[in-house]
Amino acid sequence: MGIQLKESSDDDVGEISDINVTPFIDVVLVLLIIFMVAAPLSTVDVPVDLPISNAQPAPRTDEPVYLTVQDDLRLVLGEQEVEMETLQTPLDARTEGDREQRIFLRADGAVAYSDLMDVMNALRSAGYLKIALVGLEAGSQPQPQVAQ
Repeated sequence: MGIQLKESSDDDVGEISDINVTPFIDVVLVLLIIFMVAAPLSTVDVPVDLPISNAQPAPRTDEPVYLTVQDDLRLVLGEQEVEMETLQTPLDARTEGDREQRIFLRADGAVAYSDLMDVMNALRSAGYLKIALVGLEAGSQPQPQVAQ
């Protein structure tokens, strides 16, 4: 007793109309292996034993230098009112000429952005490039936020 596996008795092999995905899967698996091998090589992991520094840490000022811009655009350095045109002289007196000292800039919420930028440009032209913007967090005291 014989079993016939074909429905028709002709010996023609018909064309397969389905997409052959086997080569695609092979390519994807090869790419996956390449990326798995190459990914750890892309990170820098250089072991280095850094020496201990014996330099003295820079002294921190006990009293930070606050420059306040009020809503009517008046400038107050600490407790002293100053003019924008003559800002460099009182700043130099307050910082003892140390232009590397950070200036904490506080501004009223009603001050326009362009006016605040004018004050920051005046600080830059006076030689003070380290400016920290001071803002309030919800329910806390003023905290300096560094802006470069």
